[in-house]
This record gives sequence, structure tokens and C-alpha cells, in this order.
Amino acid sequence: MSTTKEIVMSGLRPTGYLHLGNYFGAMRNYVKMQNEYECYFMVADWHSLTTHPDTKELKENVRRVFAENIACGLDPEKVAFYCQSHVYETAELYLYLNMLAYKGELEKTTTFKDKVRQHPENVNAGLLTYPVLQAADIILHRAKYVPVGKDQEQHLEMARNFANRFNHRYGDVFPEPLAFNFGGELVKVPSLDGTGKMSKSENQNATIYLADDDDLIRKKIMKAKTDAGPTEPNSVKPDYIENIFQLMRLVSTPDTVQKFEDDFNNCVIRYGDMKKQLGEDMAKFVAPIREKAAAIQADDAYLKNVMLQGAEKARISAHKTIELVRDAMGLNYY
Repeated sequence: MSTTKEIVMSGLRPTGYLHLGNYFGAMRNYVKMQNEYECYFMVADWHSLTTHPDTKELKENVRRVFAENIACGLDPEKVAFYCQSHVYETAELYLYLNMLAYKGELEKTTTFKDKVRQHPENVNAGLLTYPVLQAADIILHRAKYVPVGKDQEQHLEMARNFANRFNHRYGDVFPEPLAFNFGGELVKVPSLDGTGKMSKSENQNATIYLADDDDLIRKKIMKAKTDAGPTEPNSVKPDYIENIFQLMRLVSTPDTVQKFEDDFNNCVIRYGDMKKQLGEDMAKFVAPIREKAAAIQADDAYLKNVMLQGAEKARISAHKTIELVRDAMGLNYY
């Protein structure tokens, strides 16, 4: 891979199905980034073991994440798209960083506290050191940028701390990884029930998944919350109505959106018609992604080749870093 471009690294957990929020929030931006940066995109199968120790469904989930991301436009020829467990150097760096991580700081992380509350019977060491493994994933490629959501900013801060501690103790090896800011490009996709944003697990009936068939998409949208409509011209839209307009702006033509904007402002909007139109446009948008992902997932030879090719690219970068790390630590004895 090119060494002149700045390096970007991001991880994807193989749990749950990808949805419209993932597409507009992250994947669409990954597709843009692959032309401008040296990109390492990783499917985080080891991370999933901290909360999903039963691996019966892991193989299918990993394959689906690869297939759905490629169907959305990620090009395995342009990026290193790989599986975390295929890059063994990650585990070695994770071990070294654990010597620089302290129990007190790990116990204070928000995600650790949340997981302890949710699964008090499964507080394992992997869960405690989750941010250390995440730091190893990021700094293994000496990435400059990491596209992260708000909920991961604390982990990125910790990755910076571990990189700085290593540099301070052993010599400069790692750049400080920075949050990649998409600026105005970051789109939050609202859920259909008017509360919060679409989620992999929260309310499946209020989320449009990239694997949903046309009928299911139409049904979900027809159930979206609406009211009797405005009584005053040019009224302010309630949040749940604005959500429907926002979804329409993502997948419908500007003319279609404008028609319903005018109807709303003139107090003649028929939400049944609007939801019907949105259902058709949404189905038309998701269908090609769903069909392409299904075809990729069924192609064993292609997926194997993608994973091997991705691991090979990632391991070239990882091996260079581990050599630098061992030299800096004095672990090369001959």
C-alpha cells in the first residue's frame, strides 16, 4: 500500500446487522476516504468475544460484515479490509501495552462500567482491557486518523495515552492518533419511532437494516409515528415529523421532498401518502445493497480471497511496526 498518504484505521464489530444509520453515518464516508487515505478497516472479531463468548454465529456474522461493507462500496483492492484475528501482531502489541495500562484507569472507562451493569456475571479481563486491545488495533498501523463516534472518544484518548507512554518509556515509535472529523458530512439517521437514532439492537422495528426485504421496509415505515397534521401554515415540525422528512431527504428526489414540504406548509399534507412514497424510495435504495451483499456472502472463494488479501496487506504494516517496537524495547537479542 502507498506510504505517501496519511493513514486511517477503523474497526467494525461483527455483532448485529448493519443499518441505514451505519451507512450514512460511517460507511459512506469510508468509501470516500479510500481514495484519499491509506485505509485499514478491520472486522473486530476478538473484541466481540468480550461480550459474545459463544462463537456459533461468529463465522456467519464476520462474513456478513465483509459482504455488507463491500456491497456499500468499500473496495478491497484500495484498502486493507481484514479480520482482527488474522493479524497476529495485534496480540503481541496488546501484551506490551497491557504493561503500560493500569487497573484504576481501566475500571473508570464508561463502556466498562456500562458492561458491568449490563452483564454482572461476565466481568472478564478482556472486558477490562478492551481499550488496550483497541489501542493496539489503532497504533499497530501507526494511524494518524480514526473515525470514531462520540461513544468511542474516551477510548481514542486512552489510545493516545498508551502511545505516549510507550514513546516516553522506550523512544518515539507511535504518532498520536487523532479523531477523524467528517465535519458537516456526519449524518445522524433518526429511528422510526421518533426516539433517538437507528440502532443495531435497541428497537428493531424502528430501524431499517440493509438486509431488510422490500415489504418489511414498507411495513416499518408505515408504522412510523405521525399526527393529524399542522393546523397553522408554516408551522414548526414536531421532532417525529422532522425525522420522516430527514429520512426522505436521504433517499428521495429533491422534487418529492419539496412537494411534501409544500403540503406541510399549506396544511394539506397526507402522512399516509408521504409514508407510502418514502417506503417505495427506501426499498429502492436498500434493494441493490441487500442483493449485492447476499451474492457476496454466498461466494466462498471470493470472500476467502478478500480476507487473505486484506490480512496480507495489514500484516506487512503490522510487521514493520512490531520490528520497531521490539527494537525500541530492546527485545532483539541477536
